Amino acid sequence: MTAKICIVIKSFENQRSGLLLNTRKIGSPKKQILYTVLRSPHIDKKSREQFEMRMHKQLLVMETETHKLREKLNWLKLHDLLGVQLKILSYYQTRFVPKIQ
Repeated sequence: MTAKICIVIKSFENQRSGLLLNTRKIGSPKKQILYTVLRSPHIDKKSREQFEMRMHKQLLVMETETHKLREKLNWLKLHDLLGVQLKILSYYQTRFVPKIQ
């Protein structure tokens, strides 16, 4: 039986991580949000400051055997990335054997 693990990585920086075997990396467009704030609320209305926030998003797809699934998840746990939000989706296929009566 084969299993597939899909990992969605969100971070403020572009992550360069070593990949396991049988792993595909799919990049998504980065999201950029721009904030404009008044520097002084009392005197100068024209004096403003701008901040931007960039969110990088990637999708990792790993295909593995079901008995190696725990090993792959432990690898992810050991290589914990700081400042990164991970969302792990896993599913696997089983064989359907109909009962004949």
